[in-house]
Amino acid sequence: MKSKGKVLLALSGGVDSSVAALLLKKQGYEVIAAFMKNWSDTKNKITGECHWMEERRFAIKIAAKLNIPIITLDFENEYKKDVVDPMFEKYKKGITPNPDIDCNNKIKFPLLIKAAKKLKCDYVATGHYARIKKNKSNKYELHRGKDESKDQSYFLYRLSQKDLEKTIFPIGELNKVKIREIAKKEKFPNFDKKGTVGICFIGKVNLKEFLQKKIKPKKGKILNPEGEQIGEHDGIFYYTIGQRIGPRFGIEIKKQGGSKPLKWYVAKKNLKKNIIIAAPEGHKLNLRKRIIVKDFHLIDLDKKIFKKSIENKSKKIHSRIRQVGELLSSKIKLENKKLIIELSKAITGVSPGQAIVIYDKTKTLGGGVISFE
Repeated sequence: MKSKGKVLLALSGGVDSSVAALLLKKQGYEVIAAFMKNWSDTKNKITGECHWMEERRFAIKIAAKLNIPIITLDFENEYKKDVVDPMFEKYKKGITPNPDIDCNNKIKFPLLIKAAKKLKCDYVATGHYARIKKNKSNKYELHRGKDESKDQSYFLYRLSQKDLEKTIFPIGELNKVKIREIAKKEKFPNFDKKGTVGICFIGKVNLKEFLQKKIKPKKGKILNPEGEQIGEHDGIFYYTIGQRIGPRFGIEIKKQGGSKPLKWYVAKKNLKKNIIIAAPEGHKLNLRKRIIVKDFHLIDLDKKIFKKSIENKSKKIHSRIRQVGELLSSKIKLENKKLIIELSKAITGVSPGQAIVIYDKTKTLGGGVISFE
């Protein structure tokens, strides 16, 4: 079989990228596996070994089984400088960032593509649940993965035409069940390995403890919507709008009338006064329908043309504020030179710094950063 081209595949040690490697080989690509070492601080609680070393062993086993070469790319310094340090800075400002998006936008794709060029590879590939299609205008579109429960287009909305032109998502048409079936049939040692959770490359951590490594506690008041003090927090930076607070979460809340205890959520944060305003479940302060979008990015559309199309009338789209979150019917418009997305219904958990990603059916149009002002 004639080679379809040379591909540098990000092989993490997980089942998704392992099956991606297998599929690329079967499709006739020459595959080089690249294990990316980006973080050394997460360790196995039992052995004390760095988590990345354990993951790399899985990647090496898969590469050996598929008879493909594997290299290790050390991007730890870049990851710390471009993802982790800015993440801490944003938390210090009371903003809740999305490091997984920064990780893809600033580390995974640009550095993998750069490494691919050095190795004279034609493409890069990853185990993301997403799809790339070429339209009639010869532009590349990003579409949600076939498995909606695993779709990762939310984390990829900042990819450019140049990125998509050189990228392959081999598992975008498959669901997780099928991926595991393939891996089991091929006797991959990671066929039943749990998927990664938590922060990109860092993994599952207690976020508050993680932040406390760089951000010192600073006590402040928790007020109810009426302005009465109902508790005390240990640092406004550690809490996200929409997050539940109370005794189970390390904060004592004064009882507010009635016999049944209320569920309290962070509704607003005042960084200057170091105050958290909390509201009970169902309160209007927890709900938001109108979102200001900053740092707007479009994948395959011209920004000027897109803005022109919404200047005189609202453009109907769907949007989501978290990965595999509800796809909400929305309108996008311009108000006083600000880009506004108005949701069809008010929702909870809308937090400044997080991403809002917009869709036309399965196509990912782009997105931006949520702001309240």
